Amino acid sequence: MMRSLRSRLMSISAATVWWLIGICAVCITVAAEWATLPVSVYPGDEWLRDRYIVAHTSDAPETRITMVDIDETSLAAIGPWPWPRARIADLIEHLVGTYGVRGVALDLFFSEPADAEGDMRLAMLAQHGPVVMAQVFDYDHAPLRIGKLMGGEAAIPLSLAARASGYIGNHAGLSSAKSVGNIGFVPDADGVLRHLPPQTLFEGRVYPTLSRALFDCCAIARGSSALSQAGMSGAKVNKSGFVRVPYRHSLSAFTIIKASDILHLTAPAEFLKGKLVILGSSSLNLSDRVSTPLSPSTSGFLVHTSALSDLLDTQEGIAPQAWQGRWLALLFSIAVAMVAMYTFPRLSALSNIAILAGASVIWVMCAYVIHPHDDFFAPTGPLLSNLFLLTIAVPYGWQVSQGKSQRLLGTLQQYVAKAVVDELLRSDLKDPLAPRQLHVTTLIADMEAYTSHVASLPVQDAARLTRDFLECLTGPVLAMGGTLDKYTGDGLVAFWGAPLPVDNHADLALDAGIQIMMNLRSFNMQRKRAGLSPIRARIGVESGIAMAGDFGTSFRSIYTAVGDSVNVASRLEDVARDFPYDIIIGQGTVTCATRHQFKFLGERILKGREHPSKLFTLELNQ
Repeated sequence: MMRSLRSRLMSISAATVWWLIGICAVCITVAAEWATLPVSVYPGDEWLRDRYIVAHTSDAPETRITMVDIDETSLAAIGPWPWPRARIADLIEHLVGTYGVRGVALDLFFSEPADAEGDMRLAMLAQHGPVVMAQVFDYDHAPLRIGKLMGGEAAIPLSLAARASGYIGNHAGLSSAKSVGNIGFVPDADGVLRHLPPQTLFEGRVYPTLSRALFDCCAIARGSSALSQAGMSGAKVNKSGFVRVPYRHSLSAFTIIKASDILHLTAPAEFLKGKLVILGSSSLNLSDRVSTPLSPSTSGFLVHTSALSDLLDTQEGIAPQAWQGRWLALLFSIAVAMVAMYTFPRLSALSNIAILAGASVIWVMCAYVIHPHDDFFAPTGPLLSNLFLLTIAVPYGWQVSQGKSQRLLGTLQQYVAKAVVDELLRSDLKDPLAPRQLHVTTLIADMEAYTSHVASLPVQDAARLTRDFLECLTGPVLAMGGTLDKYTGDGLVAFWGAPLPVDNHADLALDAGIQIMMNLRSFNMQRKRAGLSPIRARIGVESGIAMAGDFGTSFRSIYTAVGDSVNVASRLEDVARDFPYDIIIGQGTVTCATRHQFKFLGERILKGREHPSKLFTLELNQ
């Protein structure tokens, strides 16, 4: 009873553990998706997103924006940096006047005055033309106050904005500029620039990023208070006031014109007229290079160009629609956990590893589709859950499986030969001991006149005789792959065909019967030499359908076979007392056997049966 109770408790405990493992796996996804932790906590998350960004990047031409590059060729042709302010003014005047661009944003700032005429021309262009000047905010708590801070609007309460600690502005001579954008940024912990602050809060005022300022200044459709309008808006801003830069275009998708071609008026007009222009530099001498998901060394003004492209996409309604990636990740994790809780207790460790690997591959593909639609979901969330299942559930499932195998082994070794146990453990039967209807052959053997043999013997001698007799019976049963059902005091019950079905169960049982008779012949020769009377065994053998399995109760487990053929075998063993033959065989065994010859003994109505049964014995060639 205690063993059964422990077994039930272990079963309940195992089921509870499986559910706890599944719940923990889902909780890992929840934590990965909703926990307010730094991005650096999930380095694999950003690595996977970077791979997705590269795979999604399009080479389709971005025709609304042109990049004017102060590159190495321009510096060689026009002169080294820094250029006179008058030359910068010439460049802007050519873009706005000669080429008719819609607006120009400078990814450059001028913290100190230079040539007075050039500074005055720049100031006039910034005040009256479609020109956006740049200034830099610092977010590293450095109390910088360089140059003149320009622009900004009064902060709206609870507005999501990145908080700056200092700035580097243009010199006071350019303070009349009507549009100013921030070009400051904060790279992630690994040095890669993935986020920008769409608006920056400093001393009670908010300032737009450069792309936003150009969009507000010069885009075709303008809205009121543009800081809350399309693209990089509050819907995409994280709690730190930063948004993910949408690198949806490769560098080759943008039109890039050399600054020297503008100054020499040799640039193709069709690439400039009506376009939004960002003026920057890819020159290594100007050190405007950043690491991005697209490249470890990217021109800084490509970042602002990508942000501007997203604003225009959103304005035109062609930006990716927002999806609830976090909830999709959670639903996927729940589905995998439910499948795992079903398969882990039932399938092998290798099969479960394959299931987790397949689920991980499917999720990686799903996350690839989701990623452009949700900036906040963690692609690695379900992968972390799968990793947890791999490291916790798989070993636990293996341990439970090993425990079941050991219990099965211990139980079966009481009944069947080691070879049968080994074959049974290699089989794919879910529960080999569960009752099943099988075609079996039953052998029942008993010692004739047992009472008279042991009546006058001391207890020790009676026990020795019983043990020696049972060894004569048991050895052949196990040697022929039989299942030992039970000992009946001075005999045994065995059957073939369960728990593993075998085609030649009748022949194996008859082989065992013959070997029993041979064992008894040797045993009786020893008794004769000792002056003792011989021992006779009566054996009944019958084949047919029986229900075989563990029919134990809460008090004791027992593997046995029940059915009409088993009852007939018992009657045949009993009727053997009336024949000079030790083995009496039923019609079912005669029909199933293929390797033995039989002698017909006649018909007899067996106890408890209405119709006569045909009786046979073995026709031995000896």
